[in-house]
Order: sequence, then structure tokens, then C-alpha cells
Amino acid sequence: MRAPAAEHPRRPVPWLRPTIRVRLTLLYGGMFLVAGVVIDALIGDCLRAHGALTLDDFVHRSLLALLGLTVVAFAFGYAMAGRVLSPLGRITRTAQRVAGSDLHRRIELGGPDDELKELADTFDEMLDRLDRAFESQRRFVANASHELRTPLAINRTLLEVQLADPDASPELAQLGKTLLATNERSEQLVEGLLLLARSENRVVDKKPVDLSEVAAQAVDQLREEAQAKGVVLRGVRQQVFVQGNGVLLERIALNLVQNAVRYNVPEGWVEVSTEPQPGCAVLVVTNTGPVVPAYEVENLFEPFRRLRTERTGSDKGVGLGLSIVRSVVRAHDGTITAEPREGGGLTLRIELPAS
Repeated sequence: MRAPAAEHPRRPVPWLRPTIRVRLTLLYGGMFLVAGVVIDALIGDCLRAHGALTLDDFVHRSLLALLGLTVVAFAFGYAMAGRVLSPLGRITRTAQRVAGSDLHRRIELGGPDDELKELADTFDEMLDRLDRAFESQRRFVANASHELRTPLAINRTLLEVQLADPDASPELAQLGKTLLATNERSEQLVEGLLLLARSENRVVDKKPVDLSEVAAQAVDQLREEAQAKGVVLRGVRQQVFVQGNGVLLERIALNLVQNAVRYNVPEGWVEVSTEPQPGCAVLVVTNTGPVVPAYEVENLFEPFRRLRTERTGSDKGVGLGLSIVRSVVRAHDGTITAEPREGGGLTLRIELPAS
């Protein structure tokens, strides 16, 4: 035997619901009725006193009455419309707080069961789903944090033990130091990216960072690779400070220079420059290379994509370089633009708020 279906609360008949349309109709219809009654009463008074009034006096009084009623109607209509539409202000203020990353806010609109309450309830349901989704993402980031840190910590311990061996050859000791430095940078990068994810793509711990020094470090790290490919590194880097996360900003410069070197041509060049501009710091990376159609530029910022082909399986990287750059730039309230060069290559320009 089937169980009886659960009873759902029955909504009022549409034409009986106190909707905004019904309420505004009653409001303006009532105002029209009141205005008609007042004008009728004035006309009656004038007709009773017809013997004592001239036509000019009648017209004059009628115009004054019409003007007075018009002013009252506008004032009353403005006040009532504001009262009827006031829930929209509450919805807007809640949406603004949510835009500021406060997903715990709810409208919880009371009052009649009209279109605005239906909109507010729908908005609250959407916020509930978003809040659950972001909470799930935060838990995933916490778990991923543990999984990523553990192997790096093990690598660091093994390298430190090897470096502590007094019988290690100088070549092995140098290799261990290089690997330890690389492992340390990887740990810092993981920490920076996880911090970025936990802060909902906003950098909260900002410090003064010299953008020219960051760019110079990226150039030094890629110098050997560039020489092996026959690519010349050049550029003028003026000192300019920004507020941000130094590890993430270094990753921006490193990814840009790395892409410029790897996606280049023999005997090509890469120009890395920094300069101060009014209110912002600018990092520009320009390189020679294959011709890039303008319509392909935006695709370069997508994960696992490169020019005309999938980046998966490429020996030039995993395809996350420019997508990470764009995410980090946005987290620092900056902008990044890319323009193809005539003859091949790209010009990438990053603007960050100056400190």
C-alpha cells in the first residue's frame, strides 16, 4: 500500500496573492478614486454657489484644486512606491555584501508573499548552494595542502641528511644544495598557491616587493636555459615597489620569462623590463617567436592550452603558466594584456597597483 503523499503548502490563487501588481493597482486605483471624490465635491460646491461665481472664478478654483491634488498625488505615490519597493534595497545591500566575499549573509525577507519575497527566497537558496560549494572547496584545499606538503617535506629531510654526510663528494654536495634550493622554492610556491586558494583568490598578507628585483631573479634563473636555446635575455629594469606576496609575484615573472624563452625561435631574444607609471608598476615581457593570430591570444590563458594545440604532453610545460599568471595578477588587483608582435612573438604587459 502506497504511503500518502506529503501535503505541500497550497499557494494562494494568483489573482488573490498580494503581488506587487495587485498592490500597485489598488494603490493607484484608490488614489484615482479619492481624487475623483475630491474634485466632485469641489465642483458641487461651485455649482451650489453658481450665482455668486463667475466662469473665471470657477476655472481658477478648478485649476488650483487640480494643481493641489497633483502635488499630493505625486508625494503620496512617491512615498507608497518607496514603501512597496523597499525590499529591493535590502536585496541589493545583501548582494553587495556577498560580492565582498561574505557568503554567510541572507536576506530573510518577511512580509507579503509577493514577487519580491519570491526573488529574495530564491536568492537565499542560491547563496546556500554557493556557501556549501565554497565550503567543500575549502575542505579540498586543506586536504590537498597536506598531500602536497608531505612529499616535499620528505624530500627536504632526505636532502638535508645527505648534505650532512661528511663523506659526500663536492659534486654530490653541490647537487644536493641545488636540489634543496629547488625543493624550498617548490614548498614556498605551494604555500603561496594554497594561501591564494584559501583566501578566495585575494592576497591578504601583502608586503612591499621590488618588482625589478623579482624580474631580475626570474631572468637569472632562466639564463642558462636561454643560452642553451640561443635566446638573448635583455631589458632595463627600473626599481618600483608593489604591495603583494613576493613568492607569487616571483612566479608571475618566472612563468612569463620561461614561456618567452621556450616558445621562441633560434637566435631570438626576450626583453624583460619594469618601470613606474602614475599609480601603478608595470612589468613588460616581449619576445620573438612564432606568429600568434590575434584571435588565439585569449586561448593562451586557458589551462592546458597552447597555440593551436593542447599543451598536454608537451615538453615545454604542463600548460598552467599563463593561467596561473592571470589568477595571481587578478588576486593582486592588477591587469594583464597580451598583444601579438609583428613578425612573431608576444608582448605581455602587467600593471599592478604601486605601493
